[in-house]
Amino acid sequence: MIHLQHISKRHRANEVETLALSGIDLQIETGEYVAITGPSGCGKSTLLGLLGLLDRPSEGRYLLAGEDVTEKSERELAAIRRGRIGFVFQSFNLVDEMTVAENVQLALRYGPLPSAEQRTRVSEVLERLGLAHRANHHPSQLSGGQQQRVAIARAIAARPALLLADEPTGNLDSAHGAEVMQLLRELNDEGTTLVMVTHSPEHAALASRTVRLLDGRVLVDASHDDNHPHSQLRVAA
Repeated sequence: MIHLQHISKRHRANEVETLALSGIDLQIETGEYVAITGPSGCGKSTLLGLLGLLDRPSEGRYLLAGEDVTEKSERELAAIRRGRIGFVFQSFNLVDEMTVAENVQLALRYGPLPSAEQRTRVSEVLERLGLAHRANHHPSQLSGGQQQRVAIARAIAARPALLLADEPTGNLDSAHGAEVMQLLRELNDEGTTLVMVTHSPEHAALASRTVRLLDGRVLVDASHDDNHPHSQLRVAA
């Protein structure tokens, strides 16, 4: 599904240039569950932003489902994101002036589904996540765990093939964090390709594969199955 070829990303502020990613080669197959780990500032969130087409590489090529998306226009990238990629962030990014149902329906607003079908899809996904009884509540009326489940409902409402999660349990206590991790596992078991940034070794161990970054490079790329073709150790130069 994902094929990164020698991806680098530079950030420039005034006269200072920072190399956030350097020569990343990465392939992620359909249906994989990949954890991206590493110390703060190593490039994890930058990499996730590139995978989600929220940012562009300074160098290299990105093939998504065999299609080179490196030089796509902003409009083309937005269309690809809308239909194929879901996002779950550490901050829930919910609109408090909207109800739970309205927040979830945001993911469908600019898609092809008629309004009636959008509402049906929203009801289905809220039922799936145990939030149907909260549909008319506002985010401020929910616990942190419930707000993150709403965020996940919004992310999966369009049934994306790729789900990107950036520290999805970072603002949750351990019990609610475990609920979110179980939900992500279930979505992956159903065929969704899942890429998750995490600082937690315990959460990374739940993935089928771990990619560890250091100083913008891939240090380790290893499957948790020793027989997996991606099982390897890379040491940054």
